[in-house]
Amino acid sequence: MPFVKSVQNNMDPVSIYYEDCGKGKPVVFIHGWPLSGAMWEYQVTQLTQQGMRCITYDRRGFGKSDWPFDGYDYNTLAGDLKSLLDKLDLTDVALVGFSMGGGEIAKYFSLYGGARVSKVVLISAVVPFMLKTADNPNGVPQEEFDKMAKGMMEDRPAFMKNFNKDFFGVSLSNHAVSDAFLANSLTKTMEASPVATLQCAQSFSATDFRKDIVKINVPTLIIHGDSDKTVPIKVAGEESARLINGASFIVYEGEPHGLFYTAKERLNKDLHDFILNSSGPTDGKFNGKENAGKSNENYVNA
Repeated sequence: MPFVKSVQNNMDPVSIYYEDCGKGKPVVFIHGWPLSGAMWEYQVTQLTQQGMRCITYDRRGFGKSDWPFDGYDYNTLAGDLKSLLDKLDLTDVALVGFSMGGGEIAKYFSLYGGARVSKVVLISAVVPFMLKTADNPNGVPQEEFDKMAKGMMEDRPAFMKNFNKDFFGVSLSNHAVSDAFLANSLTKTMEASPVATLQCAQSFSATDFRKDIVKINVPTLIIHGDSDKTVPIKVAGEESARLINGASFIVYEGEPHGLFYTAKERLNKDLHDFILNSSGPTDGKFNGKENAGKSNENYVNA
């Protein structure tokens, strides 16, 4: 199996598992919490047939990567991403980050200037700042994150089983998510270090990326579901669209957090069109639709 050795901040080396499929435009997919690179199967199987070289990897502490005791802060995680890009010597690469994975992208631009990267896609991402504070009044109260931590420490399988229901919008009438899919997703969430699961939750809830995401200076597409209960759109997608200069913002009406599955056909088309066909989002259009005149000039609600 292919691994990259990542050495960060005088810590012990960590082996990062990755998969590299297809030929063409390189695209690195960064998974969400508490899953692994395997979550991207519905994207990889399609996009590798459409001129993309799809690279997925398991964040440290998740899936087949090493499970160290520490290193779950975003500076270290962005360093792991850099190790992967350097090892594979990727250039003109598109970074696609889902949920927690959006944080690695923001930190990568802040710490490394976006070296090797030509485009960015943020899907249901936790940036710019999840936590409710005096200067972030729309954020999620600390009490909610405390409940998450308590639930995981008391009964992690039961917590994850219930978490997945909101994650994939099981209560939404327009989504038929099979029991088999939910069971498989639960299995994937349990294939992670308990330490990593807890520490990463603390990292994505408390890290303020507002000064990081303004460093993103390449064409950027933001996709968020307006029925996302896990990472609310007003906290994340709308704020990211406001802060990233020239970003295109597409709202998926009625979609939950896990739209990589619930809206996979649409997402795959949007990824294909933006990564391969779009010269950039600055023309105020995407997928042939005029912007809707919101605060971000490239906002599309469809």
